[in-house]
Amino acid sequence: MPISLQKGQRISLSKEGGAGLRGIVMGLGWDMKKPTGVLGFLRAPQAIDLDASCLMFDGTKNLVDVVYFGKLQSNDRSIQHTGDNRTGAGDGDDEQIIVDLTRVSANVTSLIFVVNSFTGQNFSQIENAVCRVVDQSNNSELARYDLSCTGNHTAMVMTKVYRHGGEWKLHAIGEIASGRTFVELAPAVVPHI
Repeated sequence: MPISLQKGQRISLSKEGGAGLRGIVMGLGWDMKKPTGVLGFLRAPQAIDLDASCLMFDGTKNLVDVVYFGKLQSNDRSIQHTGDNRTGAGDGDDEQIIVDLTRVSANVTSLIFVVNSFTGQNFSQIENAVCRVVDQSNNSELARYDLSCTGNHTAMVMTKVYRHGGEWKLHAIGEIASGRTFVELAPAVVPHI
């Protein structure tokens, strides 16, 4: 049974997925809120393009690589983005980032996953937003983090997957931020490296 993560919570991915855990999938899903009110049915909903990105850092907190919709694979080939979903339409994950933990370069100590509204709408216009971690080998959900906190923010630092004591751990960060790209989120990411 997956763990429903709370902001700030940390778990051992190795413990949750077993000693043989080799890869994870970070899934992002969201829906656009439906217009409400007397005239809500007359307003056409505007598409919301959320983007998931993975920033790779070394032990000295230097950015090593980034995987996002514009660069779908890490230089070491350990991380693969499945592509950009510009609407959130459909069930399940709208974007996925697949991580082969066994291939992540030895100098990379942490992976920080962020989400931003590329089209600039804030999270008050989004519902059912969720980040989930899945064991890639059997598609079983290890953890889930609800991102549906409403507000005027356009981005969030979701989670950090990091090496500690010879195993991979996950920290649910859930820090709200502003920005339309991962580059604009740098000030919010730095404290969590």
